[in-house]
Amino acid sequence: MEVKMKLIDLHEDLAYSNQQGIDVIEGDRQSSIRMLKEFDSLVFASIFPHVDTLDERSEGLTALYGNPTRSTNFSIELFLDQVKFYYYLERKNLVKIVRSANDLEKEGVKLLLSLEGADVLRDYSDIYLLKELHVLNLGLTWNYDNKFASSCMSKKDYGLTSEGEELVRLANKLGIIIDLAHAGKRTVLDVTSTSKKPVIDSHTNFTRLKQHRRNLDDEEIEAIVKTKGVIGITAIVATLKEASISGIVESIKYLGESFGWDYVAIGTDFLGIGEAPKGFENILKVKELTKAIEGHEEEVLWKNAFRVIKENIS
Repeated sequence: MEVKMKLIDLHEDLAYSNQQGIDVIEGDRQSSIRMLKEFDSLVFASIFPHVDTLDERSEGLTALYGNPTRSTNFSIELFLDQVKFYYYLERKNLVKIVRSANDLEKEGVKLLLSLEGADVLRDYSDIYLLKELHVLNLGLTWNYDNKFASSCMSKKDYGLTSEGEELVRLANKLGIIIDLAHAGKRTVLDVTSTSKKPVIDSHTNFTRLKQHRRNLDDEEIEAIVKTKGVIGITAIVATLKEASISGIVESIKYLGESFGWDYVAIGTDFLGIGEAPKGFENILKVKELTKAIEGHEEEVLWKNAFRVIKENIS
């Protein structure tokens, strides 16, 4: 029997892309259930409940990412529709939704539901509803500030609010992972000093290699490392020093060699990006990536993220 390569991807936009008419089941664009079946895979399946708009904010996002980028308002209806889509995939026996640590070792494509931005939560106690829906990863912000925390785009990086502190503490209690992707620096530092569990930044790169508001500086990296968390190297072209698989390798090695290989993971952002790095056009290219990180491939592709998931969820 063939032993499949283990893979955890900390961020893919399957549900949002499905709403845009992209075939995420049998398709060949960046990622799909068909491609994920080539691995023993676990994917943080993003719930991105935002409505596209064109306004001044979209101009700022386009400048940030280097290509036309949506500006959005959040929608509880889209949140529900995307959750329903993931459960539809499970009813069709295409995936298994992770409900507890017991599901992590099951065969097939596994999805850990992940909310990108806490905007749809009215207050911190709404996180009980996320737990009931088995949404086990919570990104505090997208690119906009909210009542819980400031984002990477904040004009006044106020960090974690008092209600945000309650949200983090309750997430720890309920076994929901806190995700710092898109967070402002003050938020990163506040959360890492508040959380009693390892935190993640699911998809990012590093300002030491490329100045970009989505990237982490060394102080932020150190703060996440102190929680024993992980950082997912992403395929967002604008955040890479070189827009190729070599750029991804450079980010991986920078984190591993400078801060420790126990904290490196992958968070592609596939199906949420318009352009993929050369040589890393889809999730199957992970097999090529392993050749460049030989000796650390198990840690980076699976082991580190698995440890953090186990330490958070019950």
